[in-house]
Amino acid sequence: MPQPMDKFVVAAFYKFADLPDYETRRAGLLECAQDAGVLGTVLLAREGVNGTIAGPREGIDTVIAHIRTFPGCECLQWKEAAAGAPPFHRMKVRLKKEIVTMGIADIAPHLSHERYVEPEDWNALIDDPDILVIDTRNDYEVGIGTFEGAVNPQTSSFREFPDWFREYRKTHDVKKVAMFCTGGIRCEKSTAFLRSEGIDDVAHLKGGILKYLETVPETESQWRGECFVFDARVSVGHNLAPGSYDQCYACRRPIDDDDKASPEYRPGISCPHCIGEYSDEKRQGFAERQKQMKLAAARGETHIGVAPPSGPRER
Repeated sequence: MPQPMDKFVVAAFYKFADLPDYETRRAGLLECAQDAGVLGTVLLAREGVNGTIAGPREGIDTVIAHIRTFPGCECLQWKEAAAGAPPFHRMKVRLKKEIVTMGIADIAPHLSHERYVEPEDWNALIDDPDILVIDTRNDYEVGIGTFEGAVNPQTSSFREFPDWFREYRKTHDVKKVAMFCTGGIRCEKSTAFLRSEGIDDVAHLKGGILKYLETVPETESQWRGECFVFDARVSVGHNLAPGSYDQCYACRRPIDDDDKASPEYRPGISCPHCIGEYSDEKRQGFAERQKQMKLAAARGETHIGVAPPSGPRER
């Protein structure tokens, strides 16, 4: 049952920690969340925990307290938002090899916290002409906004980042690196990876772009454009104000007014970015989903299979 807006809380969090017994922790965490009336998705892996959950204030506090009993998670931090309707329809705790997929074994992202740079110190760091500034996000995210002068690896998934860096290093003298991502999770892992590759002078933006946009005055900001987010807002600007982008619910990429004016745009079915990426059979499935969305909306309901994307992603 939906909670009143002032009591319905959405909490997003991650924590890299050494959890060799993560598999045995699944049942207890799932039971705790269900008993507390909390819905959402939490990923558990040997390297830590990553999740987005929603529920009443007391329920969120109960689940966070439970996760804080895990080794290395005692200081777990999270971001909160209010919601007028539940963004999730069930509670899931999934066991994964990684809480954010890079595909590189034997690195220690839980040690990367020592390489944090506070948002208020970020401008001075990236103004250094000898430092390589890398945007670790995917190309469609970089396409709507990034820091001035940052390198775009042009990856379609975080799994491609290690190969990109190794190729880049063959033709560039890399000595000092500063990295950033949406909320920090990818940077902690990419920092650990670069250190495993022998790059010792590497740092990343604490709290990611979102914390920078929230903390640094717009008059002093070196951010250009908007920041893609993995929830119903799609994008945000300075002070985390809602952005100007919508989303294609076929490919999940951000789309603007020009994209929506294209003849290749069909709501929920295709956009100019994905028009050639799916089969006719897949498009038919998208069309049926869109039809069910409209029917549900006419009944004043939310179609369970098409809630705006949220939950643990490549933040």
